[in-house]
Amino acid sequence: MSVSPLGSSASDFSPADSSPARSAQGPTQAELLDFVRRTTADTELIASLPLDPEGRTWVRLDGPGGSEAWLIGWPPGTGTGWHDHADSVGAFLTAAGELKENSLAARLPTDGWKTLELTDGVDRERRLPAGRGRSFGRHHVHEVLNESTDRYAVSVHAYHPPLPRIRRYSRTGQTLRLEQVERPEDWQ
Repeated sequence: MSVSPLGSSASDFSPADSSPARSAQGPTQAELLDFVRRTTADTELIASLPLDPEGRTWVRLDGPGGSEAWLIGWPPGTGTGWHDHADSVGAFLTAAGELKENSLAARLPTDGWKTLELTDGVDRERRLPAGRGRSFGRHHVHEVLNESTDRYAVSVHAYHPPLPRIRRYSRTGQTLRLEQVERPEDWQ
């Protein structure tokens, strides 16, 4: 199966940006983006996150309208690996440091595949320093990285509906392979 690029419905956010499209139920991508923006402005909350030099740390937050939200600390050189958030829409914003997001501007089949060949032009890269973030739609495939060699990053993430599953992928060149499907009980 081959996957080709398409226009993205996701939105970068900076203070002057407007909102992306509304989801069918619950908070919209714009509302999630506004929530993560307001939450990152809470300097006391951001400073309260324990940071671990060995791996990412996280604290679950109450998101708007029944959404799932997380405050995440990223030691230097850490990342998520390629993944998606299944049927959830989401948003995240960097509160401290800088994150990099690599994503695919392609609609992937939702189920029934193990390996996909990606065509040229599907890769996107975003640098997200403190104060910048983005929202994204369902089945958005990405990886998030703190590429710094000496600085932590901290970010806030929100998803609606609460994450029903996360699909994890490996990538070699233009080949994307489904490796694992995680359910909430795997990470809570």
